[in-house]
Amino acid sequence: MTQQLDTARRTPLNRERVLQAAVALADEVGFESLSMRRLAEELGVVPMALYKHVANKEGLLDGMVGVIIGGIDPPVRDANWKVAVRLRVLSARRALQRHPWARQAVESRTNKTPAVLDYMDSFTGMFLAGGFSADLTHHVMHAIGGRMWGFTQELFQDAADPQAQPPSEIPADARAAMLQQMAARYPNIVAIATSMSHDDGSVVGHGCDDQFEFEFALDLLLDGFERLQGRGWTSKQAMIGRR
Repeated sequence: MTQQLDTARRTPLNRERVLQAAVALADEVGFESLSMRRLAEELGVVPMALYKHVANKEGLLDGMVGVIIGGIDPPVRDANWKVAVRLRVLSARRALQRHPWARQAVESRTNKTPAVLDYMDSFTGMFLAGGFSADLTHHVMHAIGGRMWGFTQELFQDAADPQAQPPSEIPADARAAMLQQMAARYPNIVAIATSMSHDDGSVVGHGCDDQFEFEFALDLLLDGFERLQGRGWTSKQAMIGRR
């Protein structure tokens, strides 16, 4: 790492180098610990030198998100819309998984940058090119939500207790007692939670396969979109049908 930094410090500073260094630093120290001063130290320059290439920290974060988006594969040419969308989403998921902080960075962007808008426009275009109406595509984009970026808010994520002890670190007899207590009070949750063997590293829920669950939900959405397109769905008809 030291040798890499020494080499980098001899390289003229430009916007691309600043952004790449910021991404690498965030990978190392985390999104919250990233600062202009710390980035300047890593690059061997004074903080003011960074402002020639990014307006401020928000501009830096915008650029970092652009770097992440640049790692997402473009739409596959001559592919069925469903295949193209699926491959693009999974490529986005891989791109974000390479950087643990990427989801937080994407979600923190309140203003849509050209890089974000370019990606959204390209993503929307896959549906329109596949014969979807603008009306249906509008609702499809709402439905697909964060999956466009390769992530989603998981129902079983232990967000309420980030310090929760992994099951593998709890003695077997204690786990059995906890499960028995849970089953008595929450029988339905326990029934589905214990229906699969669990992976302790999962963020979806102890024992769930994150990638499988993500693709399962994605495929359900794509199948549903396909059925709606096939029957010429419109929001006007849907609203009339609800009256």
